[in-house]
Amino acid sequence: MDILVRKAKKHDKEAFGQLIKMYTPSMYKAAKAILKNDEDTADAIQETVLTCWEKIGTLKKDKYFKTWLIRILINHCNQIYRERSRNISEVRLPEEGSMEENFAAVEWKEFLQCLDEKYRIVTILYYVEGFKIREIAQILDISEKTVSGRLATARDRMEKQYMREKPSAVIYQMNLKRKEMLL
Repeated sequence: MDILVRKAKKHDKEAFGQLIKMYTPSMYKAAKAILKNDEDTADAIQETVLTCWEKIGTLKKDKYFKTWLIRILINHCNQIYRERSRNISEVRLPEEGSMEENFAAVEWKEFLQCLDEKYRIVTILYYVEGFKIREIAQILDISEKTVSGRLATARDRMEKQYMREKPSAVIYQMNLKRKEMLL
């Protein structure tokens, strides 16, 4: 990957294209989680690719290309989100194919919705994208302690949300554990 980044820094279109192709799924997941619709997600990714191509020379360490790319993406997502929230709100119809998503994915998205953006972003970067706390701190330009705190808060809020929405499931799980202990 470092070789591709070095070539991309020299404005090698093929190398840059390979890097973007490699990281498009990660960019899509992160942008979709923030913006929640395909049109805005596509806009954010497109803007990110253009910005990265124009500013690839400013990347200091090649090994942090993905971190740099995701940080630029998040900035574009936040900009689009702010612009969209200024506009008059509109009624959105469910996207096509949403009925085909599996239940767990739908439930995960619902729990993410209960989080403020700052908690949702660190949760997605940590659990979905697999970044380490140190890397998330670099991407978001915050301390590792802040990232850890936000993750803890996010977990706590999602657990409380789960308890509100699924009390019977929790009680069932607790009863199963009690039965196991008795055996």
